[in-house]
Amino acid sequence: MTVRDATDLVEVSGLTKHFPLRKGLFSRQVGAVRAVDDVSFVIRRGETLGLVGESGCGKSTTGRLIMRLIPPTEGGILFDGVDLSKLEGSALRRMRRQFQMVVQDPFNALNPRMTVAETIGEPLYLAGQDRTARERRVKELLEVVGLASYHAERYPHEFSGGQRQRIGIARALAVKPKFIVCDEPVSALDVSIQAQVVNLLKDLQREYALTYLFVSHDLGVVRHISDRVAVMYLGKIVELADKRRLYSTPKHPYTQALLSAVPVPRPGARRDRVMLTGDVPSARRPPSGCRFHTRCPLADETCRQVEPPLIDVGNNHYAACHRVTKGSERDDA
Repeated sequence: MTVRDATDLVEVSGLTKHFPLRKGLFSRQVGAVRAVDDVSFVIRRGETLGLVGESGCGKSTTGRLIMRLIPPTEGGILFDGVDLSKLEGSALRRMRRQFQMVVQDPFNALNPRMTVAETIGEPLYLAGQDRTARERRVKELLEVVGLASYHAERYPHEFSGGQRQRIGIARALAVKPKFIVCDEPVSALDVSIQAQVVNLLKDLQREYALTYLFVSHDLGVVRHISDRVAVMYLGKIVELADKRRLYSTPKHPYTQALLSAVPVPRPGARRDRVMLTGDVPSARRPPSGCRFHTRCPLADETCRQVEPPLIDVGNNHYAACHRVTKGSERDDA
């Protein structure tokens, strides 16, 4: 799944992040939170890969690892053939111009003491652009994201949440990146504003040939914007497939449960709910075998003892479930 291909922009292989837990006067390590554990996938040029799962599953940490905002414990991150895990200092800063991030909270993401022009122009300043070029680029970006040029001299508190997120998107576009990590970019917005921001991201992708990793817990939003979808549970990818195939024929019981909870947008229509029991286990002590077995209605002794591999069950549809590997759910492969 991670074989080098010219169409692949981002290649993640064996990506792992364990946050150490320390105790005592000498900060002795007494354990670790296994936030991301041996994750592998690729993101193709010009596509949107949706990364979904419950809160605490490790999806935002995965985005931050790809951005090199935090160092990985293990694993490789190739961006356009360059191994980001080996870059440091000025080499990493130069490479960072090619990938940017749109964060979740538009209210806290912007410096309240900086004008919009200063906020959007900051990465341009760091890239060495002169003042005239920065001002011209800021006005251009404001128009691109649906704001007016006179907004440049205003401060963040003068804008709504949706407008602030547009400013954040403009800042991300400032240095003309190839790749953007969208970390829950619409979760703090009203539903009507969510649609506007998602449509803006799609329009920008077509216009500037952008590639996205779109992190979200909202499967409805992910379905609207994504080309492929990866489902994450307790630090592991449990299913990955083309959007149409994953939503129509989910293989993993966790994916089936998530999709069954999505409201049906037709009056009177109903969907059979797959109810999960228990709470999500601690990432400090994940269960043995399949990490989902403590909540899975189909779990057996094999699930409790043996970790299922993520395998192709047909048509580039990957799933990590013993029920699938045994062939009981290969009807459309």
